Amino acid sequence: MSSMTLMAFELLRLLLGFVIAAFHRPIADYIMERERVLVIAFRERGIPAPTLTTEAARNVYFCLGMFIVLLEMARIWGFMHPQSIFFSFITR
Repeated sequence: MSSMTLMAFELLRLLLGFVIAAFHRPIADYIMERERVLVIAFRERGIPAPTLTTEAARNVYFCLGMFIVLLEMARIWGFMHPQSIFFSFITR
């Protein structure tokens, strides 16, 4: 693959992180609706399942999005500065 194609993928991952961070509330609310159905199904069958609060789920998805953003920013910086030590870690 060419370097332009690789950079496009890196930028798309960066955009994905921004989208997850920006829309963490609707994503968490959607997942929590599905999780409630699963928890009820497990409890009906006698399997105890832990629950996560809606606010905690929103925090998890926001942190996930920000982690992706920071990771991709570091990878892009590393690819643009191949002489750094950091580059050897991200290209393995």
